[in-house]
Amino acid sequence: MNEITQTLQMDHLILEALREDISSEDVTTNAVIKGPKAGEVELLCKQDGIVAGLSVFARVFALLDKGTEVEFCCEDGNPVKKGQLMGKVKGDIRVLLSGERVALNYLQRMSGIATYTHAVASLLKGTKIRLLDTRKTTPNMRIFEKYAVRMGGGYNHRYNLSDGVLLKDNHIAAAGGVAKAVRMAKEYAPFVRKIEVEVETMDMVREAVDAGADIIMLDNMSVEEMKKAVAYIAGRAETECSGNVTKENIGRLAAIGVDYISSGALTHSAPILDISLKNLREV
Repeated sequence: MNEITQTLQMDHLILEALREDISSEDVTTNAVIKGPKAGEVELLCKQDGIVAGLSVFARVFALLDKGTEVEFCCEDGNPVKKGQLMGKVKGDIRVLLSGERVALNYLQRMSGIATYTHAVASLLKGTKIRLLDTRKTTPNMRIFEKYAVRMGGGYNHRYNLSDGVLLKDNHIAAAGGVAKAVRMAKEYAPFVRKIEVEVETMDMVREAVDAGADIIMLDNMSVEEMKKAVAYIAGRAETECSGNVTKENIGRLAAIGVDYISSGALTHSAPILDISLKNLREV
């Protein structure tokens, strides 16, 4: 993430996380350290995985004290191994202690998502299918979590509700049918926006094709139904399949012939990657 992105989109979220953790003071640190004291601590990996969020980790300490120095031995997207030294943080020991948990929370969460995404994406290796995330993200963590998906080898679906048209079941019900929903979306949305329609039956697939949908999402359909749908669509629209996709079941979807597979599990079910700050010492 570049400096502009950090300033415009990250900093206020990181500051809110710090305010949540330090409402008035870090009473423990202030009790045992009465004044400035220079120190260094090591960033250690305790589990194999893919790292993501190093710039966010460093930014936490910079917002507490711009004089803090962070040196990394790896880059976002790199594989890391248990026991590996990932970097060092140097600065006022009070800052190192007070920022430790927030910085690690970001790094562990983002690296966990990158690791899980990488594992799922590897199951699609050799195909032309793109693995997509969803909007099933932690509130106020979307920018971080979607970035982590990319570092793990996945791709981002729309970022938010302003980013694209996706007509889901309730939108279709409110509009009075697939054809009406697509027509209304085309009339309202800028012409540069693609229109995606979520379908659950072959009848809806036919309606979406006839209505001129750009992307058709096959949601919670059986594998055989999805194969029939892809054959019927025959390239007249891009295709995406979705619905409870996980590392355990994505393999059966790879031969369907869709262009995209989306999985909310990439962000809502990925476990953290175990990373720690250890061996604090004065310098």
